[in-house]
Amino acid sequence: MTNIGFIGLGTMGRPMAGHLLAAGHRVFLHDAAPVAPDLIAAGGVACKSSKQVAEEADAVIIMVPDTPHVEAVLFGKDGVASGISKGKIVVDMSSISPLATKEFAKKIEALGADYLDAPVSGGEVGAKAASLTIMVGGPERAFGTMKPIFDKMGKNVTHVGANGDGQTTKVANQIIVALTIEAVSEALLFASKAGANPALVRKALMGGFASSRILEVHGERMVKRNFDPGFRIELHQKDLNLALEGARTLGISLPSTAVAQQLFSSCTAHGGKAWDHSAMVRALELMAGHEIAAV
Repeated sequence: MTNIGFIGLGTMGRPMAGHLLAAGHRVFLHDAAPVAPDLIAAGGVACKSSKQVAEEADAVIIMVPDTPHVEAVLFGKDGVASGISKGKIVVDMSSISPLATKEFAKKIEALGADYLDAPVSGGEVGAKAASLTIMVGGPERAFGTMKPIFDKMGKNVTHVGANGDGQTTKVANQIIVALTIEAVSEALLFASKAGANPALVRKALMGGFASSRILEVHGERMVKRNFDPGFRIELHQKDLNLALEGARTLGISLPSTAVAQQLFSSCTAHGGKAWDHSAMVRALELMAGHEIAAV
């Protein structure tokens, strides 16, 4: 497969599409904003609509913020559904509702195309480094076709089950990430308030059982006060909303997830919806009247 469509060229989509171009694929591009000049210079073909992308490409990848955006790309005016044909593959790499995903898949499959939900973890850093974790739900055959394409964008690619299971896995991932950010925030705040140097505390913890990627990357952000967005709080809030809505549907309780969401909401109330999600620590600092700082 050489003809690939890519819709959604923001923080994540732009470098992901760039990797496909670098691998020699012909990539048809569409975005709400003008396509970046570097993608055109690399050989990308700008399309006027999602419909045109679907007409030109063998597989169409979508990478947009939320469920309504995916629905609009697929079924809105000049959407993918109006240009897709039998035998093609639609791949949604956004992070959206698992329930909506199942409905979208049914509609696309009724048109003779396959549908994969393939959300990612790894943020902007992973997108740029082509080291994303990709969690894929949908037909095994379509996954096999797309696996070499996924490998150009990620390092850990797993077929987890049927349509919707990829999105369910991503929601589970976001629960773990949020709660781990909360744990690291509380630990470093405690250490700093007690008079210890949080940078050295973090260094010590990295060698023990408490070590994690969150402690490594986001713990450093907290200590260095670098909250420029890699993954914005407002997007993590969206993912936790999916978790909490799903929990209500399933009749289960996710109390710690609810607390993490409230901490994100506090950040948003203080103007931080576009902060990196590691800035959850700021909500805890406000309650403590103390800011983490190396001593």
